[in-house]
Amino acid sequence: MRPRAVVCGMKRRALLGGIGTATIGAAAGCTSALGGGPEGVVLDPQEDQIADSEDLAYPAYGQSLPPFELRDPIAGITIDSEAINRTAIVTGIFTFCPAECGILLRRLVGVQRRVADAGLTDETLFLPITFDPERDDEAALRDNAESIGADLESGNWHYLRPESPERAKAVVEDRLGIGFERTTESDRVRGYDFTHVVVTLLVNPDGVVERAYRGERIDRDRVAGDIEAVAEAFDGE
Repeated sequence: MRPRAVVCGMKRRALLGGIGTATIGAAAGCTSALGGGPEGVVLDPQEDQIADSEDLAYPAYGQSLPPFELRDPIAGITIDSEAINRTAIVTGIFTFCPAECGILLRRLVGVQRRVADAGLTDETLFLPITFDPERDDEAALRDNAESIGADLESGNWHYLRPESPERAKAVVEDRLGIGFERTTESDRVRGYDFTHVVVTLLVNPDGVVERAYRGERIDRDRVAGDIEAVAEAFDGE
């Protein structure tokens, strides 16, 4: 059965069309008329969230995912976030990252496998968005998938690649609030590196954020359990 507050969540998502993260807090404050928590969510409030959702740079518990359209160069399709009707995992990465992104992506592969074991492959999407489109072309993304063991054949893992660095900034940083900065003052990567925030969003099928996991060492069992709870709440729609 779908949660009671879906309509409210969809209204909030429509209001956010074209709005950057600087104004998300003002637009996404819909709460229950009964005085409870935010509308449109399945899970209880996130106990380890570091601040109120409206005070964070990225969309968090009870807020709408800002809309975006990005291409998956491997599958040859464009993903429209507003057309997604599955539980989604959204994060920002670059595949030449020598540490944190690789750790995060391998853990997300572990989540993908747990989701498959639970029979929820068709109810879930994994959407890592690169903010390094200059290096992360189709070949680099395929190499990364092979390296980390992502199952592309399942149809629920899509690397999304903005068409330019400017578009990457507009979507990943300005809209999703996942900050990053290019730097040449690094000995980790040849050429240039990125300093960046590591945040992974769990978004329900109505586009409302249920969880914002910080850091690369996500708990695979916790994330898989959260996905299962959200997917089951929307089952039958």
